[in-house]
Amino acid sequence: MLLSYVAIITILCGMRALSDTSKGICYIVLSAFCFALMAVFVRLAGDIHFVQKAFFRNLVAFIIAAAGLSADFKVYGKASVSIPKGAFLYIFLRAVTGSAGVFGNFYAIDRIVLSDAAILNKMAPFFTILFSFLLIKEKIKPVPLLCCIVAFLGAMLIVKPSFDFSRMRPTLVAFLGGMGAGFAYACIRKLSYMKCNGKIIILFFSGFSMLLSVPYMLLHFNPMSLQQFLFLCGTGVCAAGGQFFITSAYYHAPAAKISIYDYSQIIFSTLFGVVFFGQLPDWLSIAGYATIIAMALVNFLYTKKTL
Repeated sequence: MLLSYVAIITILCGMRALSDTSKGICYIVLSAFCFALMAVFVRLAGDIHFVQKAFFRNLVAFIIAAAGLSADFKVYGKASVSIPKGAFLYIFLRAVTGSAGVFGNFYAIDRIVLSDAAILNKMAPFFTILFSFLLIKEKIKPVPLLCCIVAFLGAMLIVKPSFDFSRMRPTLVAFLGGMGAGFAYACIRKLSYMKCNGKIIILFFSGFSMLLSVPYMLLHFNPMSLQQFLFLCGTGVCAAGGQFFITSAYYHAPAAKISIYDYSQIIFSTLFGVVFFGQLPDWLSIAGYATIIAMALVNFLYTKKTL
């Protein structure tokens, strides 16, 4: 774990001379690693309700974003922490849909194979492309649209629709969480055009998600051991890192250019699942992974060729 963080610091130090697209790629891979590690901590925390886990995930991110905004205010003044005109609507929508993404992902992590939860969450880039078209008119051509449709069919191999709703519920919730995350990332793209400080976006999102968790925390708080508390703190640190990196990624480059690299989380999640939990996905899930990743690759190559 320590070597991983050293590698992250080394990568960040070497990014200054890169182009915006290259920076976006590096940031999105770092985000994928952080989110995969976050899922490990969520699972290791054990038998604690997913809403309580989400609360701690957002608490750490909230504290880090607040500290970052405070530093920006001291260095750059009031203008650096102000909300641009018209931006609040998209900050709010990002908070609502991002919270749905977090709750859906945390619910699934405790109930299905880590790599299944990760790949369904990684339907988000496809939805980001679709929602970016709706929100900011980023063009979507027939090939990317076809890729989105086929990727959806690949996701169904993992969800495995059936009349037994209780059996498919975790995978369906994970899929809907990916949809929410996709809309949230499209809002980030919109806010980047409006020059909204990324720390404001994260602060509002984290605070909003925490507020959604409060009613459950007041009524059904699960006592925790020190080990569980430390695992949840690790969840929050990794989530904050992933959130800052993903926000930076979509600030530097459009979804169509960098979204393929978000699928590196599947590699990280599969490795972590095998090493920490002895998890192996079934053949239908593997077929779904292959379909979704193949469509992401086709879309990436097509976009790169036409840009």
